[in-house]
Amino acid sequence: MLRDEDKQEIRKRFSDMDGPVKLVYFTQETVGECQYCSETGQLLKEVSGLSDKISLEIFNFVTDKEKVDQYKVDKIPATVIEGKEDQNIRFYGIPSGYEFASFLEAILRVSKGASGLSANIENQVKKISDPVHIQVFVTPTCPYCQQAALTSYAMAMANDHIHSDVVEVSEFMHLGQKYSVMGVPKVVINETHSFEGALPEHLFLEEVQKAVEGNS
Repeated sequence: MLRDEDKQEIRKRFSDMDGPVKLVYFTQETVGECQYCSETGQLLKEVSGLSDKISLEIFNFVTDKEKVDQYKVDKIPATVIEGKEDQNIRFYGIPSGYEFASFLEAILRVSKGASGLSANIENQVKKISDPVHIQVFVTPTCPYCQQAALTSYAMAMANDHIHSDVVEVSEFMHLGQKYSVMGVPKVVINETHSFEGALPEHLFLEEVQKAVEGNS
C-alpha cells in the first residue's frame, strides 16, 4: 500500500526511535463484517516492517476475547500503540490521509516515552485523578485533526487515568450520529462533554478539567 519513496521516508523517521513499540491489531477478516480490516492489516504489516523496533500482533475480535477484554477495544479495525506498557492509545479505523502522519508521530512518541506536551501542561495533566475517556473523531481529509489526535494521545501518555481513542468517523457512522459529529475534529470527553476544533493544548486541558468537574 505504501509507495517505495514513502517507505524510505518513514524508515528515516523511524531511525530516531529509542525503545520498542508494539502494534496490537484487532480484526475480523470475514467478508462484510469489517469494511477496512484487510487494508488496515496490510498497512500495519508494511509499517511494522520498516523498523526492527516495531512489532505487530494480530488478534481476532470475535475469538480472542481475553485480548479484547485486556485492551478494552469495542470495535474494529482497532490498533493499539504500546510501548513498555499499555499507554491507553487506540486508533479505530484505517489510519490514512492526514491521520497516517499523526499515527506515525504517535509511534515515535511512544518509542521515546515523551508525550510532546509542554512541561507545565504535562504536570497539570498528571494531577488528574479521575478516569477520563477522550474520543477524537477525525477524517482522513481533515488537516486539523492531527493536532487534536496527538494532544489526546499525549494526555493518555502522561496519565494512566486517561484513555484516548481516535476514531475515523466515516467508518463508524453510528457513532457520528450518536455524538452529533457535524464537523471534525470533534472531541467527546466522558460521554457528556464535547467541543469542536483543534484547540491548543492548554485549552484542550481546560475542556478535560471541565468534564472531570462536571462528573464529580
